[in-house]
Parts: sequence; structure tokens; C-alpha cells
Amino acid sequence: MENKQPSGRPVRKFGKPQKGNIKSRRTDGQNYSRPESSGRREDNRHERPYRSSGRPGTGKTGPDARSERPSGRLIVKKVKPEDRPFLRTDNSSGRKDVKPRKRGARGAKAAEPETAGIRLNRFIANSGVCSRRDADEHIKNGLITVNGKLVTDMGTKVTHDDDVRLKNKRLSAEKKVYILLNKPKDYVTTVEDPHAEHTVLELLGQDCPERVYPVGRLDKATTGVLLLTNDGELTTKLTHPKYKRKKIYHVHLDHPVTKNDLFKLTEGIELDGEIIAADAVAYADTEDKSQIGIELHSGQNRVIRRIFETIGYKVKKLDRVYFAGLTKKNLKRGKWRFLTDKEVSMLKRGIF
Repeated sequence: MENKQPSGRPVRKFGKPQKGNIKSRRTDGQNYSRPESSGRREDNRHERPYRSSGRPGTGKTGPDARSERPSGRLIVKKVKPEDRPFLRTDNSSGRKDVKPRKRGARGAKAAEPETAGIRLNRFIANSGVCSRRDADEHIKNGLITVNGKLVTDMGTKVTHDDDVRLKNKRLSAEKKVYILLNKPKDYVTTVEDPHAEHTVLELLGQDCPERVYPVGRLDKATTGVLLLTNDGELTTKLTHPKYKRKKIYHVHLDHPVTKNDLFKLTEGIELDGEIIAADAVAYADTEDKSQIGIELHSGQNRVIRRIFETIGYKVKKLDRVYFAGLTKKNLKRGKWRFLTDKEVSMLKRGIF
């Protein structure tokens, strides 16, 4: 026989009592049955204010519909010019001498007039004949004339229309040029060298009329990535030691390198009183331990060859494969190309 409570509800051994057909006793002595419930709270979200059952014109309903409740952001509506009070032609407001406002780019600065010009030493350097420092010396020594007048003031400003001459030779500000060269062997990284058989500028031929110069230096036997430009400011950023521009080399040595010597390279080796430590070093070929990939930012002369000679190795071949975000990909040995605008922007902003 099943046990029942005084309320008439059956006793359960485990779990909660059933919710269906629960009988309760009313105060007037009569019984009533509570309607069955699914156990979930009814969702009245669509009856709340600022809610909609769907996006207008999309046919979406339910949870995917976007709320029409204000988000707290300022909503700016586009107004036609004829509806703006300050542009109405009928002058319904009664104001006199009402002029339309000039609208421009928000936050844009007014462009400087071209008549302001640039400093004379910068104009001379941009012409490609020398650096700014040498230009200051030319001005100081009285070798520069502007529109036929001798100029010795360092702060003089000129425009592109002025006649600027160095030793009676007219100068013109050249455009900035940026060239990536895959340097071959037996070419000297310099502009002029009377003792050199070949210089890297010979590889440019007549296709680059602007006067450019190498950024940094690769010795005669070293190959790989080399940048040439006439932008003095960028050259300083890429070569000064404080900027620590990354360079990666592929080194071929006369015999396999031990792991202990790889650790020595990362810990640092003393050269000329300075500790030179590789930023990263690894085997370039897992089967050939005589090929090493090394990354460092030191700018000392022949630094790669000297640090390996210090620990008992001789460099047979040295190739620079990376310099300041630039590689020699798809560029054959001895060939060159102009940098893209994206690459130039990357170098100037230092994002590499």
C-alpha cells in the first residue's frame, strides 16, 4: 500500500516532489489544482521598453534582432545644405551678413606656405653633392651663393625657385631614392676608391641619375643585402649604434662548430675592449654543422670574421641575408631594385 501525506500527495524517497497536479488547501475549505509548469520562467523580453521583435527591413526576430534601446552615443544625422540655418538663402532668421562656415578636415593643420622654404644646408644635402655637415662647412667658407649673393649665415632659408650655387655650379634638390642591392663578391662598398677595381655604384649603371651612397658597409668578400640612398636622416637611423638595427648573416666556416662555441657567441666575445654578443645563433643546416646563422646588431668593422677567428674558426663565405627588415628574396646576385613605398615607410617608422 502506498504511503500518503495528509495533503494527499504521495511520499517520494529521493529528489524533489513532482510539480504536476499539486493540490493545495484553500482557506475556504475547498481544494484546487495548480496548473502544470514547464519549470522555465516565461521570457517577456520582447515586452520590455526599447526592445523590438526584429530589425526593420531585415525580417530578423528573436535573440538575433538588434535592440533599439539608445546606446548612450551621440548620433549625428546628415543634414542637407539647404536645411542648415546658416546656409538658407531666404534669410528666414532675419540675420544680416550671414556667411556659410568653412568646413575642413577635423584636426588638420594648416599647410605651411611654400615661401617659408627650407634651411640652406638641407637644400644642399638634398641635392646630393654632400652631407649636411659638409654643407655647413661650404657655407662657412663662403663657397655658396644664393641668387648671386654670397651667403655665410647658417640659418638662411631658401625655396626651390632660388638659384643656389656651389663654386658657381647650380644645385637642385633631388628626390629621395632608395635602392636594394644584392651585392656580389669582389665589389667595394664605397662611392669612390682609386685603389678598388669595382665599386657597388658601378652596378647601378645609368638607370639611377641621382647621387646615392651605401648605408653601412660590407667588405669586399662579403655578399648579400645592401641599401643605397641619398636620404641622410634615414642613413643615420639605420647605422647609428643606439638604434640597434638587426642584421642576420649566413656563415660558412672551415670546420664544424661545436655547441660549446655557439654558447660562447651568445655569452659574448671581447673585441677591442668591447664585448660583442650575438642576439641569436643556430645551425643553418642540421646536417652540415659548419654553416651557421647568426644575428647581431654590432657595427664594428669585419665583426663576423673577427669573432669566429677569436674562437678558432675561419670564415670561408659570408652572406648577409637580412638588414633592417629587408631581404634579398627574388633578387639575383648583382641585381638591384627600388624599394616600394611600403618598405620606405617601414624603414622610416622603424616597424620591423
